[in-house]
Amino acid sequence: MLHRPASQMSGGEQQMLALARTLMTGPRLLLLDEPCEGIAPVLVAAMREALLQLAREGVAMLVAEQNNILAQHAQRVLVLTSGRMDSAA
Repeated sequence: MLHRPASQMSGGEQQMLALARTLMTGPRLLLLDEPCEGIAPVLVAAMREALLQLAREGVAMLVAEQNNILAQHAQRVLVLTSGRMDSAA
């Protein structure tokens, strides 16, 4: 896929490319809006593991995600329901 333009990639491939491009800058903080959106279910676990590894390496993250793949690993979880934000139990 090295020579394939991003415009010819699927939505999930574009999502992974965007994250890869961001990681090339060596960020200390990631703001992720639906990082698993459009990614094939078989790859979601790999995405979770990659994000957890980044956290272990000291990268802070603020993640907005409908899929709760990272919730059990979070320091704090907030849930938005019907326009109201509450701490998760």
